[in-house]
Amino acid sequence: MDSLTGLGEIGLGSRLKRLSDNMMREIQLVYDYFNIDFDPYLFPIIKVISHCDGITNSSIKEKLNLTQPAITQAINKLQKKQLIEIKLDTIDKRKKIIKLSIHGLDVVNKMKPLWHVMDNVVKRHTNFTTNSLIEHINKFEHAIAQESLSATIINEAKLKMRSSIEILEFDNKYSQDFYNLNIEWLKAFFVVEPYDEEVLSKPNTYIIDKGGHIFFAKLNDKVVGTVALMPTENKGIYELTKMAVSPEHRGLKIGQKLMQHCISFAKSNSFKGLMLYSSTKLENALYIYRKYGFVDIPVEPDSPYIRSDVKMELNF
Repeated sequence: MDSLTGLGEIGLGSRLKRLSDNMMREIQLVYDYFNIDFDPYLFPIIKVISHCDGITNSSIKEKLNLTQPAITQAINKLQKKQLIEIKLDTIDKRKKIIKLSIHGLDVVNKMKPLWHVMDNVVKRHTNFTTNSLIEHINKFEHAIAQESLSATIINEAKLKMRSSIEILEFDNKYSQDFYNLNIEWLKAFFVVEPYDEEVLSKPNTYIIDKGGHIFFAKLNDKVVGTVALMPTENKGIYELTKMAVSPEHRGLKIGQKLMQHCISFAKSNSFKGLMLYSSTKLENALYIYRKYGFVDIPVEPDSPYIRSDVKMELNF
Protein backbone atom coordinates (compact mmCIF):
# COMPACT_ATOMS: atom_id res chain seq x y z
CA MET A 1 0.00 0.00 0.00
CA ASP A 2 1.35 3.41 -1.00
CA SER A 3 0.68 5.49 2.13
CA LEU A 4 1.47 8.76 0.35
CA THR A 5 -1.16 8.05 -2.29
CA GLY A 6 -3.69 7.36 0.45
CA LEU A 7 -3.32 10.88 1.88
CA GLY A 8 -5.46 12.33 -0.90
CA GLU A 9 -5.53 16.08 -1.52
CA ILE A 10 -3.98 16.92 1.84
CA GLY A 11 -0.76 15.23 0.67
CA LEU A 12 -0.62 17.12 -2.63
CA GLY A 13 2.64 18.92 -1.84
CA SER A 14 4.40 15.69 -0.94
CA ARG A 15 3.00 13.94 -4.00
CA LEU A 16 4.25 16.70 -6.30
CA LYS A 17 7.68 16.59 -4.63
CA ARG A 18 7.95 12.82 -5.07
CA LEU A 19 6.82 13.03 -8.67
CA SER A 20 9.29 15.84 -9.36
CA ASP A 21 12.20 13.93 -7.81
CA ASN A 22 11.30 10.80 -9.75
CA MET A 23 11.12 12.65 -13.05
CA MET A 24 14.43 14.41 -12.41
CA ARG A 25 16.10 11.03 -11.80
CA GLU A 26 14.63 9.64 -15.00
CA ILE A 27 15.65 12.67 -17.07
CA GLN A 28 19.17 12.49 -15.61
CA LEU A 29 19.38 8.91 -16.89
CA VAL A 30 18.52 10.20 -20.36
CA TYR A 31 21.26 12.85 -20.29
CA ASP A 32 23.75 10.29 -18.94
CA TYR A 33 22.87 7.81 -21.70
CA PHE A 34 23.62 10.39 -24.38
CA ASN A 35 26.81 11.53 -22.57
CA ILE A 36 25.46 15.01 -21.87
CA ASP A 37 26.85 16.54 -18.69
CA PHE A 38 23.78 18.43 -17.51
CA ASP A 39 21.66 18.69 -14.37
CA PRO A 40 17.90 18.57 -15.20
CA TYR A 41 17.20 20.93 -12.31
CA LEU A 42 18.96 23.64 -14.34
CA PHE A 43 16.64 23.24 -17.33
CA PRO A 44 14.33 26.28 -16.76
CA ILE A 45 17.28 28.66 -16.31
CA ILE A 46 19.27 27.53 -19.33
CA LYS A 47 16.12 27.41 -21.48
CA VAL A 48 15.40 31.08 -20.71
CA ILE A 49 19.03 32.07 -21.30
CA SER A 50 19.11 30.19 -24.62
CA HIS A 51 16.17 32.24 -25.91
CA CYS A 52 17.98 35.55 -25.38
CA ASP A 53 21.10 37.11 -26.78
CA GLY A 54 22.05 38.19 -23.28
CA ILE A 55 19.80 38.50 -20.24
CA THR A 56 20.10 39.92 -16.72
CA ASN A 57 19.62 38.08 -13.46
CA SER A 58 16.54 40.17 -12.64
CA SER A 59 14.97 39.36 -16.02
CA ILE A 60 15.40 35.65 -15.36
CA LYS A 61 13.72 36.09 -11.98
CA GLU A 62 10.83 37.94 -13.60
CA LYS A 63 10.35 35.31 -16.32
CA LEU A 64 10.51 32.26 -14.03
CA ASN A 65 9.12 33.70 -10.79
CA LEU A 66 11.78 31.88 -8.77
CA THR A 67 13.54 33.12 -5.64
CA GLN A 68 16.75 35.07 -6.11
CA PRO A 69 18.83 32.55 -4.10
CA ALA A 70 17.56 29.73 -6.34
CA ILE A 71 18.49 31.66 -9.50
CA THR A 72 21.90 32.64 -8.13
CA GLN A 73 22.65 29.02 -7.22
CA ALA A 74 21.64 27.83 -10.71
CA ILE A 75 23.71 30.55 -12.40
CA ASN A 76 26.74 29.55 -10.33
CA LYS A 77 26.32 25.90 -11.36
CA LEU A 78 25.95 26.80 -15.03
CA GLN A 79 29.03 28.97 -14.84
CA LYS A 80 31.01 26.22 -13.11
CA LYS A 81 30.09 23.86 -15.95
CA GLN A 82 31.22 26.58 -18.41
CA LEU A 83 27.79 26.61 -20.03
CA ILE A 84 27.36 30.38 -19.69
CA GLU A 85 29.47 33.51 -19.70
CA ILE A 86 28.80 36.67 -17.71
CA LYS A 87 29.90 40.12 -18.87
CA LEU A 88 29.24 43.68 -17.79
CA ASP A 89 26.67 45.60 -19.80
CA THR A 90 28.38 47.98 -22.24
CA ILE A 91 26.09 50.87 -21.24
CA ASP A 92 25.24 50.25 -17.59
CA LYS A 93 28.29 48.74 -15.87
CA ARG A 94 26.15 47.81 -12.86
CA LYS A 95 24.34 45.20 -14.94
CA LYS A 96 25.70 41.74 -15.61
CA ILE A 97 24.67 40.16 -18.91
CA ILE A 98 24.33 36.38 -18.99
CA LYS A 99 24.49 34.40 -22.22
CA LEU A 100 25.39 30.93 -23.40
CA SER A 101 29.06 30.19 -23.91
CA ILE A 102 30.23 28.43 -27.06
CA HIS A 103 30.29 25.20 -25.06
CA GLY A 104 26.84 25.97 -23.65
CA LEU A 105 25.45 26.53 -27.13
CA ASP A 106 26.84 23.18 -28.23
CA VAL A 107 25.31 21.39 -25.22
CA VAL A 108 21.92 23.08 -25.72
CA ASN A 109 21.91 22.06 -29.40
CA LYS A 110 22.52 18.47 -28.31
CA MET A 111 19.69 18.65 -25.78
CA LYS A 112 17.06 20.30 -27.99
CA PRO A 113 16.09 17.09 -29.87
CA LEU A 114 15.84 15.31 -26.50
CA TRP A 115 13.65 18.07 -25.07
CA HIS A 116 11.25 17.62 -27.97
CA VAL A 117 11.04 13.87 -27.34
CA MET A 118 10.66 14.37 -23.58
CA ASP A 119 7.81 16.80 -24.18
CA ASN A 120 5.98 14.37 -26.47
CA VAL A 121 6.44 11.39 -24.15
CA VAL A 122 5.18 13.26 -21.08
CA LYS A 123 2.21 14.62 -23.05
CA ARG A 124 1.33 11.11 -24.13
CA HIS A 125 1.57 9.85 -20.55
CA THR A 126 -0.68 12.63 -19.25
CA ASN A 127 -3.21 12.89 -22.07
CA PHE A 128 -6.30 11.62 -20.25
CA THR A 129 -9.29 13.05 -18.41
CA THR A 130 -9.73 12.88 -14.64
CA ASN A 131 -11.85 14.62 -12.03
CA SER A 132 -9.00 15.90 -9.85
CA LEU A 133 -5.29 16.69 -9.86
CA ILE A 134 -4.62 13.86 -7.39
CA GLU A 135 -6.32 11.37 -9.69
CA HIS A 136 -4.25 12.69 -12.59
CA ILE A 137 -1.06 12.23 -10.60
CA ASN A 138 -2.15 8.71 -9.66
CA LYS A 139 -2.61 7.73 -13.29
CA PHE A 140 0.62 9.41 -14.39
CA GLU A 141 2.66 7.68 -11.68
CA HIS A 142 1.06 4.37 -12.59
CA ALA A 143 1.90 4.90 -16.27
CA ILE A 144 5.59 5.63 -15.66
CA ALA A 145 5.79 2.75 -13.19
CA GLN A 146 4.61 0.37 -15.91
CA GLU A 147 6.91 1.82 -18.58
CA SER A 148 10.17 3.49 -17.56
CA LEU A 149 10.08 7.14 -18.53
CA SER A 150 13.80 7.27 -19.25
CA ALA A 151 13.77 4.08 -21.34
CA THR A 152 10.83 5.35 -23.39
CA ILE A 153 12.51 8.70 -24.04
CA ILE A 154 15.84 7.06 -24.93
CA ASN A 155 14.27 4.61 -27.38
CA GLU A 156 12.19 7.27 -29.10
CA ALA A 157 15.14 9.67 -29.25
CA LYS A 158 17.33 6.99 -30.83
CA LEU A 159 14.70 6.27 -33.48
CA LYS A 160 14.32 9.97 -34.22
CA MET A 161 18.07 10.48 -34.47
CA ARG A 162 18.55 7.49 -36.75
CA SER A 163 15.98 8.85 -39.18
CA SER A 164 17.76 12.22 -39.15
CA ILE A 165 21.21 10.88 -40.02
CA GLU A 166 22.53 11.93 -43.44
CA ILE A 167 25.27 10.07 -45.31
CA LEU A 168 27.50 12.49 -47.19
CA GLU A 169 30.37 12.02 -49.63
CA PHE A 170 33.86 13.38 -49.03
CA ASP A 171 34.46 17.10 -48.84
CA ASN A 172 37.76 18.70 -47.82
CA LYS A 173 35.94 20.61 -45.07
CA TYR A 174 35.35 17.29 -43.30
CA SER A 175 39.02 16.19 -43.40
CA GLN A 176 39.60 17.15 -39.77
CA ASP A 177 36.49 15.23 -38.70
CA PHE A 178 37.84 12.18 -40.54
CA TYR A 179 41.12 12.46 -38.67
CA ASN A 180 39.64 13.24 -35.25
CA LEU A 181 37.01 10.48 -35.26
CA ASN A 182 39.52 7.80 -36.25
CA ILE A 183 42.28 8.93 -33.90
CA GLU A 184 39.76 8.99 -31.04
CA TRP A 185 38.63 5.45 -31.89
CA LEU A 186 42.18 4.11 -32.20
CA LYS A 187 43.26 5.60 -28.89
CA ALA A 188 40.22 4.09 -27.19
CA PHE A 189 40.81 0.53 -28.44
CA PHE A 190 44.40 0.25 -29.71
CA VAL A 191 47.29 2.58 -30.46
CA VAL A 192 47.82 4.93 -33.37
CA GLU A 193 50.24 3.20 -35.76
CA PRO A 194 52.49 5.22 -38.12
CA TYR A 195 50.48 3.96 -41.10
CA ASP A 196 47.27 5.26 -39.49
CA GLU A 197 48.71 8.70 -38.82
CA GLU A 198 49.98 8.98 -42.40
CA VAL A 199 46.71 7.94 -44.06
CA LEU A 200 44.39 9.82 -41.72
CA SER A 201 46.27 13.08 -42.04
CA LYS A 202 46.30 12.87 -45.87
CA PRO A 203 42.92 11.45 -46.96
CA ASN A 204 43.15 12.98 -50.42
CA THR A 205 46.59 11.51 -51.10
CA TYR A 206 45.97 8.01 -49.80
CA ILE A 207 42.27 7.50 -50.52
CA ILE A 208 40.48 10.00 -52.76
CA ASP A 209 43.25 10.57 -55.35
CA LYS A 210 43.72 6.81 -55.67
CA GLY A 211 40.09 6.28 -56.62
CA GLY A 212 38.80 5.65 -53.12
CA HIS A 213 35.79 7.06 -51.34
CA ILE A 214 35.10 8.52 -47.91
CA PHE A 215 31.61 8.86 -46.43
CA PHE A 216 30.39 10.78 -43.42
CA ALA A 217 27.37 10.38 -41.15
CA LYS A 218 25.98 13.76 -40.20
CA LEU A 219 23.43 14.45 -37.45
CA ASN A 220 22.11 17.91 -36.60
CA ASP A 221 24.86 19.61 -38.65
CA LYS A 222 27.59 17.64 -36.90
CA VAL A 223 29.73 14.85 -38.36
CA VAL A 224 29.29 11.87 -36.03
CA GLY A 225 30.73 9.00 -38.05
CA THR A 226 32.90 8.14 -41.04
CA VAL A 227 34.10 5.24 -43.18
CA ALA A 228 36.33 4.80 -46.21
CA LEU A 229 36.56 2.50 -49.22
CA MET A 230 40.16 2.14 -50.42
CA PRO A 231 41.10 0.43 -53.71
CA THR A 232 43.34 -2.64 -53.33
CA GLU A 233 45.80 -4.38 -55.62
CA ASN A 234 42.97 -6.67 -56.69
CA LYS A 235 40.98 -4.74 -59.27
CA GLY A 236 37.37 -4.23 -58.25
CA ILE A 237 38.04 -5.16 -54.61
CA TYR A 238 37.92 -2.29 -52.12
CA GLU A 239 39.00 -2.25 -48.50
CA LEU A 240 36.31 -1.10 -46.07
CA THR A 241 38.31 0.82 -43.50
CA LYS A 242 38.62 3.84 -41.23
CA MET A 243 35.15 3.37 -39.76
CA ALA A 244 34.64 5.38 -36.59
CA VAL A 245 31.68 6.80 -34.70
CA SER A 246 31.66 9.57 -32.12
CA PRO A 247 31.49 8.02 -28.59
CA GLU A 248 28.54 10.19 -27.61
CA HIS A 249 26.53 8.92 -30.58
CA ARG A 250 27.20 5.20 -30.28
CA GLY A 251 24.09 3.11 -29.84
CA LEU A 252 22.30 4.81 -32.75
CA LYS A 253 23.48 2.12 -35.24
CA ILE A 254 25.43 4.75 -37.17
CA GLY A 255 28.13 2.20 -37.96
CA GLN A 256 25.56 -0.14 -39.47
CA LYS A 257 24.09 2.70 -41.50
CA LEU A 258 27.55 3.51 -42.87
CA MET A 259 28.09 -0.19 -43.57
CA GLN A 260 24.81 -0.47 -45.48
CA HIS A 261 25.70 2.62 -47.50
CA CYS A 262 29.10 1.17 -48.45
CA ILE A 263 27.62 -2.13 -49.56
CA SER A 264 24.89 -0.40 -51.61
CA PHE A 265 27.48 1.97 -53.12
CA ALA A 266 29.78 -0.94 -54.00
CA LYS A 267 26.99 -2.89 -55.70
CA SER A 268 25.69 0.11 -57.64
CA ASN A 269 29.23 0.80 -58.91
CA SER A 270 29.81 -2.82 -59.91
CA PHE A 271 32.57 -3.53 -57.39
CA LYS A 272 33.57 -7.18 -57.25
CA GLY A 273 33.65 -7.14 -53.48
CA LEU A 274 34.81 -5.61 -50.22
CA MET A 275 37.43 -6.73 -47.73
CA LEU A 276 38.42 -5.51 -44.29
CA TYR A 277 40.87 -6.02 -41.46
CA SER A 278 39.72 -6.28 -37.86
CA SER A 279 40.62 -7.75 -34.49
CA THR A 280 39.25 -10.47 -32.26
CA LYS A 281 39.10 -7.79 -29.55
CA LEU A 282 36.18 -6.20 -31.41
CA GLU A 283 33.54 -8.87 -30.89
CA ASN A 284 30.56 -6.61 -31.60
CA ALA A 285 32.10 -5.34 -34.83
CA LEU A 286 32.85 -8.89 -36.01
CA TYR A 287 29.27 -9.89 -35.28
CA ILE A 288 27.99 -7.02 -37.45
CA TYR A 289 30.40 -7.80 -40.30
CA ARG A 290 29.22 -11.42 -40.37
CA LYS A 291 25.62 -10.24 -40.16
CA TYR A 292 26.16 -8.38 -43.44
CA GLY A 293 27.71 -11.41 -45.14
CA PHE A 294 31.45 -10.97 -44.60
CA VAL A 295 33.36 -14.24 -44.22
CA ASP A 296 36.77 -14.89 -42.66
CA ILE A 297 39.83 -15.37 -44.88
CA PRO A 298 43.51 -15.83 -43.92
CA VAL A 299 45.46 -12.76 -42.82
CA GLU A 300 48.62 -12.31 -44.89
CA PRO A 301 51.93 -12.17 -42.97
CA ASP A 302 52.67 -8.65 -44.17
CA SER A 303 49.33 -7.13 -43.11
CA PRO A 304 49.54 -3.30 -43.04
CA TYR A 305 48.02 -3.23 -39.53
CA ILE A 306 49.89 -4.64 -36.53
CA ARG A 307 46.64 -4.84 -34.52
CA SER A 308 44.76 -6.93 -37.10
CA ASP A 309 44.40 -10.65 -36.58
CA VAL A 310 41.20 -10.98 -38.62
CA LYS A 311 40.60 -10.48 -42.33
CA MET A 312 37.19 -10.76 -43.98
CA GLU A 313 35.68 -10.41 -47.43
CA LEU A 314 32.29 -9.92 -49.04
CA ASN A 315 31.94 -10.88 -52.69
CA PHE A 316 29.09 -9.72 -54.93
